[in-house]
Amino acid sequence: MPTPPALLKQALTRLPLVAILRGITPPEAVAVGQVLVNAGFAIIEVPLNSPDPLQSIRLLREHCPQALVGAGTVLTPSQVQDVQAAGGQLVVSPHCDTQVIAATLRCGMVSLPGVFTPTEAFAALAAGAHALKVFPAEASSPAALKAMLAALPAGTAMLPVGGIHAQNLGPWHAAGAAGFGIGSNLYKPGKPAARVALDAAQLVAAWRALT
Repeated sequence: MPTPPALLKQALTRLPLVAILRGITPPEAVAVGQVLVNAGFAIIEVPLNSPDPLQSIRLLREHCPQALVGAGTVLTPSQVQDVQAAGGQLVVSPHCDTQVIAATLRCGMVSLPGVFTPTEAFAALAAGAHALKVFPAEASSPAALKAMLAALPAGTAMLPVGGIHAQNLGPWHAAGAAGFGIGSNLYKPGKPAARVALDAAQLVAAWRALT
């Protein structure tokens, strides 16, 4: 069984785009998950402020076993345990909470906390985070990311999240982004799987054009 860092590295190597399915419901989860996997997505996140998110995670783990599936908007250690019980492999937070990171490591899952400043980034790495979510990216910039990466340990994977779409991947990638989290520009509540498939293909093509 691969370690959490190895699982993350494998998924990022396949395609470093995280599909954030905020608001998805269990009846939609399988169809949307399958079109994402067919498009090449290797990481799927269901935020916990979605309807019945743990059931959606269970279904995605069952029907999309080739993807790294987990939860977003994880705010407490008890929620980490809930995600583990649902079969999740990934814990994403909007903030840097070292207790959440520690709980994620104890549960043997991938830790991807949100950071915005160098102080938060160093604290998250010291707590054991496997990669860092730059959030909200709309309030940051590629120049800020490049400056942070110059100070952080070599090889730190940072993924901007917030306002990311096919047309703005380039500047962030040039600044050193290891990947991206994509939410409303990929999925919104009620969006049909066929339309998700079209937008997923566009995002994958945009990424492939950069690499």
